[in-house]
Amino acid sequence: MAKKRILSGMRPTGPLHLGNLHGALANWVEMQDEYDCFFFIADWHALTSDYEDPGRIPQYVQHMMIDWLSVGLSPEKSTLFVQSRVPEHAELFLILSMITPVPWLERNPTYKDQIVQLSNKDLSTFGFLGYPVLQAADIIMYKAHGVPVGLDQVPHVEITREIARRFNYLYGEVFPEPQAVLTKTAKVLGWDRRKMSKSYNNAIYLSDTPEEVADKVSRFVTDPNRARRKDPGDPGVCNVFSFHRMYTDADKVAEIESDCRSAGIGCVECKKRMAASLIEALAPIYEKRRYYEERPGELQDIMRTGTERAREVARQTMAEVRAAIKI
Repeated sequence: MAKKRILSGMRPTGPLHLGNLHGALANWVEMQDEYDCFFFIADWHALTSDYEDPGRIPQYVQHMMIDWLSVGLSPEKSTLFVQSRVPEHAELFLILSMITPVPWLERNPTYKDQIVQLSNKDLSTFGFLGYPVLQAADIIMYKAHGVPVGLDQVPHVEITREIARRFNYLYGEVFPEPQAVLTKTAKVLGWDRRKMSKSYNNAIYLSDTPEEVADKVSRFVTDPNRARRKDPGDPGVCNVFSFHRMYTDADKVAEIESDCRSAGIGCVECKKRMAASLIEALAPIYEKRRYYEERPGELQDIMRTGTERAREVARQTMAEVRAAIKI
């Protein structure tokens, strides 16, 4: 039986961090053996908010592909490609934009949230309002069965389903309606206890050196009520301990929890242990990253092969679309 196809993408707006790893990439890696996976770097989507300064996007594209390969995405198991190198995405976006009602876009909760969060940028553009249409084109181009998302992203998939449904109603059945494939996600906080984010400048990046990781860990906020070394701590409110749960051996985690509650270990020592565990866990990623950084030709070959594979599917889909709309 053929594997069901899934599709997802990321915008290349900067280096990837541990939040991206635990929020999406770790799930993608696990899915490769179960699904026919298409993963793309959404560089056209990056223009929706960074259209005034696109010069760094090509560099971010290269870095993102290296990050993906470093954490375990495989070009043998998955189709890895760059959105802008498959121009059929733009053609389908244009066609879908002709049939998508504006109120569908205006009620998109992410649109309203981003307008507030990115108040320092002029987002009063058609591209920003219409990005869900481009997102729909990305997904249904490959007739994906599902889109791996967290619960908060389900509305994104629903508008894609509505657009596919409307196209099929107007022109005949061409597109299956994709399903949201709910994935487990871990909320990863930055060193300041806010959500780990590039915009907050509180992230540990997959490309950070061991020295940079150790330095950032040393800044982590711990139990705010533990003022002195002899004071007992509460691991339940300490972000350092949440990282121990993810990266330190289980038997050592239990020991650290006990020592924290009895003031048997200080925050400085606890951070040093956590940094050592984190650096050890990231070592395979560092090794793979160096491999691809030293072989730019091989990296380009992987991107080229993935793009050719994606375009083969996209060309077939667009032939069906043109036949359906009779243009």
